[in-house]
Amino acid sequence: MTLKEIDVKTFENYAKNNPYRTFMQTKQIGKLREINGWKTYYLGLYDNNKLVGASLLVSKKRHFNKYEFYAPRGPLLDYNNEKVLTSFLSKLIEFVKKHNGYILRIDPYVPYKQKDGKGNIVEDGYDNTNIVNNILNLKFIKIPYEKREQVSTMYVLDTKNKTTEEIFNNMNSSTKNKINKTLKSCIEIKEITEDKLDEFYNIMKETGERKGFDIRDNNYYKRMYELFKDSNGIKYLIAVINLKDLLTKLNQEKETLLKKQETIENNKKNQGKIKALTENIESINKRIELAIKEEKEHGENITLAGSMFILTGKEVIYLAGGNHEEFLHYNSQYLIQWEMIKYAIENGYDRYNFYGIPNKLDENSKDYGVYKFKTGFNGYIEELIGEFEIKTSPIYYLIKLIHKIRH
Repeated sequence: MTLKEIDVKTFENYAKNNPYRTFMQTKQIGKLREINGWKTYYLGLYDNNKLVGASLLVSKKRHFNKYEFYAPRGPLLDYNNEKVLTSFLSKLIEFVKKHNGYILRIDPYVPYKQKDGKGNIVEDGYDNTNIVNNILNLKFIKIPYEKREQVSTMYVLDTKNKTTEEIFNNMNSSTKNKINKTLKSCIEIKEITEDKLDEFYNIMKETGERKGFDIRDNNYYKRMYELFKDSNGIKYLIAVINLKDLLTKLNQEKETLLKKQETIENNKKNQGKIKALTENIESINKRIELAIKEEKEHGENITLAGSMFILTGKEVIYLAGGNHEEFLHYNSQYLIQWEMIKYAIENGYDRYNFYGIPNKLDENSKDYGVYKFKTGFNGYIEELIGEFEIKTSPIYYLIKLIHKIRH
């Protein structure tokens, strides 16, 4: 087998039919890496004249005129074909050495062991331990979870051949109730374009500061939009509430309940009904008071939350999202997810990927709330085989030491 540099079109044609492809193995991410100072290569593995594997490979100069090489979510090939896998990785190592590389990193988009929604191994489910072993046999080492660049544990919802009714009915009761409530709260989900991305960034910035998360700078979101918009590969959605409409709706609901209350005879038999109606009216009054206060302080229309989605092949990925803390009580992020899940179903996507969740499900972790939110949609946990690296120069250890000292 022979490893060759190939043109972008050849790479894209191969990649679009590979089951392990994700947005990280696209020409758009290659361009983004170039903007950030990386050099890109598109490589193909040929068996005689047949292309049996391909990869976006990027490199960046580090120390002592040596280069770090990385195949983000790659390479792409049939990982169950040991001969092809061994040949591709072996020749990739040779390529890196010839190009003055000191390290090669890979993190294939290949699932490890099949798990259910609670993270338990599924009996008789798939198990790709053999793929991990084949990679390790080539002298790669597996990087610990906390040091990996990309997400390794994800939460996924299968949408292939599913109806919106099936998906909705399968959610847990709390999530269904919150979605139903948002549908009655005069919240509109809007897709925004480049001129409104500052609004999305402000949501992300506030959320990151509140939860202690690192977020990308605004240029990242704008560049991603520019790179993926022509292929319809990206969507930014925001949730906006119209408080004037909400107040009209709440007052109408209150008036209906008051009229109903007047028709009920005040006797011992009806005390339960009267109490329930009174409590509902009191609840609506509180919502009306809050809406009046919010309208006075923020205006008629308020942006509540925002999310970023990447669409590649047959998968929709929820890549980033946040909320304005002051308006968390509207639960608008649930409605954003529901609208995008419906989009995935209606447009023939096989899976809806909520993306990263904590590797260890610790209730005291700052990420646990993210896990609880995503699991309410009743999907399953998918753990990838992980990130691997191999030294391709004796100076590898010295550069690693320098990085460790600097960090």
